Amino acid sequence: MKRLTLTLCLASTLATAPLMAASTKSTDTDYRTQWHSDILTGYESLSTQSQALAEQAETYCQSPTSEGLEKTKQAWLEAFLAWQQVRFVDFGPVEHGNRAWQFQFWPDPKNLVARKASYLLKDNAAITPEAINESGVAVQGFPMAEYLLYDQTFNSSERALPVDHTCELLVAVTRHIAGNGETLAHDWNSFQSDYLGNDQYTDTTIRAAMAGLEILEERRLATPMGLRGNGKRSVYSADAWRSGASLIAADASVQGLKNLFLPGFSILLKEKGQADLAEDINQQFNEVLENFPELDRPMAPLLADDNAFRSLQSLYIDVTQLTALVNDRAAVELGVVRGFNSSDGD
Repeated sequence: MKRLTLTLCLASTLATAPLMAASTKSTDTDYRTQWHSDILTGYESLSTQSQALAEQAETYCQSPTSEGLEKTKQAWLEAFLAWQQVRFVDFGPVEHGNRAWQFQFWPDPKNLVARKASYLLKDNAAITPEAINESGVAVQGFPMAEYLLYDQTFNSSERALPVDHTCELLVAVTRHIAGNGETLAHDWNSFQSDYLGNDQYTDTTIRAAMAGLEILEERRLATPMGLRGNGKRSVYSADAWRSGASLIAADASVQGLKNLFLPGFSILLKEKGQADLAEDINQQFNEVLENFPELDRPMAPLLADDNAFRSLQSLYIDVTQLTALVNDRAAVELGVVRGFNSSDGD
């Protein structure tokens, strides 16, 4: 999926949202009003794309064809990228019932997704919504659907799609994702009065964006690049490595921050007399997006070839500079202290 398609998809939904011009006179809640509206747009896109994935999975499993499988993979990718755009939001309704982990269980160093799939498919017991609810977050989200659709070892086994029992699992998982997407959009909309009425959500929203950038820089780029941890390059440290979507997912996360966080953030910075800093951050977002490596190319070949690896190094530098602008300069100007992030682990 090219960036143009992704950008136009988000732009079409943003066009219908009540956006607020940053140049107008702002009040104490203008930036939170902007954030709430933009994040709602992102959640609604996630809901729409997740529903499309569930419907496509069911259509494929009813009449399996190679073309239908490719359409299902594309539907998975579009829904997964919609999730990446709002992934930075780590507070509010997405915290209920570990919804963020339900959408994307990662990192998965013990390969629990594969182990859970093997357990669920080892017999012919019906895979019901209740079974998915009780099976834990490793079963309930995009990584499980990705495993069933893309894992090379699994797809060479006797359980590969479109085996009936595997189709049951795919349909049940994608329906679970779609249900969570719909509920999350509804709950965020209902969260409006609480969000706008509590000044603490200003810092909370900024810290969420800060954490999203740090996770992108340190875990989704530096670790697979061998710049952290054991110092060895390994695509298995990246998310979405089975589908080869690690880079386009990272791109979607940057786009999500630019489209769903930056407009409100710019209002706040300008209100605080930091219009130049707001423009610097906007330009650095553009720099990151313009210098992304080839998006349809998996990360693995870039890690394996030293010449190709340079494009990842360039991307990493761009992301590091963006993180410094937001997490250091802007946060200091606004007096925002980075808090504990549940993704930090121990």
